[in-house]
Amino acid sequence: MNEDIELNIQKFKDVIHYVISKCGHKNNFTRNVLYKLVYFIDFDFYELYEVSLTGEHYLHKYKGPVPIDFDEAIHQLEEEKRIKEKKEIIITFPQYTYQSLKEPPMNNFTENEINVIEENIVKLSDMSSAEITNYSHGDRPWRLSDENEELNYEAVFYRKPEYSVRDYSEE
Repeated sequence: MNEDIELNIQKFKDVIHYVISKCGHKNNFTRNVLYKLVYFIDFDFYELYEVSLTGEHYLHKYKGPVPIDFDEAIHQLEEEKRIKEKKEIIITFPQYTYQSLKEPPMNNFTENEINVIEENIVKLSDMSSAEITNYSHGDRPWRLSDENEELNYEAVFYRKPEYSVRDYSEE
């Protein structure tokens, strides 16, 4: 499906770190919100530029898209002392929050990449976990896949107007 898309683990880690540095202080900013932000950053970038920003692959899960290599990236970021992940049990469920320990490296991003990241942070980062989950369920790549199936990047070209980030009127 996305065979030609290869993970760039460094870029993926840098995007996660950047998002954590901008949103880690927010009360709503949990693992699920981070999953969805990274997903929309990658898929919006693909819709605009027809290439994945990070090369990450995402699975269709009950609560929306989940990046496959997330745990490995978080582990590496912690090992590099760039972020801190905190696990807290709320009733019987684990809740993960994040804190940036240093400034993310900005020289690894193009202007277009920063713009897509920032636009998604502004648009989505204040949503609760439930709100961003519901929002992700409306996006075509998630809707066209089944549980535990990989989301197809190409599905962004069939998004409903409220999800589309590309102006198709001039093409």
